[in-house]
Amino acid sequence: MKLRGALGGLNLLIEATDTPLSVSEGLAARREMLNQKVTTELAADADPEVLEVAFAAVRAAGGELGRVRGARDHTPRGAPEGAAPSTSSVQAIPAASPSASRTEDARTEILQHGLRAGFRGEYRGSVVVLGDVNPGAELIAAGDVIVMGALRGVVHAGSGGRTDAIVYARPIASAQIRIAGAVARSAEDNSLGAMRRMQERPEAELARLQDGVIQIESYQPQRS
Repeated sequence: MKLRGALGGLNLLIEATDTPLSVSEGLAARREMLNQKVTTELAADADPEVLEVAFAAVRAAGGELGRVRGARDHTPRGAPEGAAPSTSSVQAIPAASPSASRTEDARTEILQHGLRAGFRGEYRGSVVVLGDVNPGAELIAAGDVIVMGALRGVVHAGSGGRTDAIVYARPIASAQIRIAGAVARSAEDNSLGAMRRMQERPEAELARLQDGVIQIESYQPQRS
């Protein structure tokens, strides 16, 4: 982890070797610096737990969360949300779901924008979305699907059969998600409940396979 001054605030670089504990301790030691705008840059794997810890530390110090971007950001200035997103790739799969079936060329794709209706993307590795996935959008990934905003579109994680793949979002409010060969569909009342939670207070949720059934549970990052 590196924290350095930048025009209009600070730049927080999260590196491949960072863990929730190392980031928590590192930011706690620099708490007095965090009460300003902080831009987060992902140099490698976007572990949702590391991001959650970093975001919580900035908020607790009274700082403002700025843009989150990949290490190599080729997004055109002024590009609207929902436009065809540019991506940054890193040679890794999130540590949240290790698997012996990984391929060496699988990459984690970082999508720089929220996704609107009509978007459809297929990925050989995992995918991290730095925004919302709206109804009518579809993501298919051989690895994990990590959404830093609300998930309301359709996703398929572990599309090649990886049963240890996860789906993470804030919250999971999708009518349908898939992990490997399993499917979970939300009843209307559950979907409405998720929408209410999203409006009241975004809650991080994690979906994974347990005994062949998709289970969705509240996700609380460990800080120690």
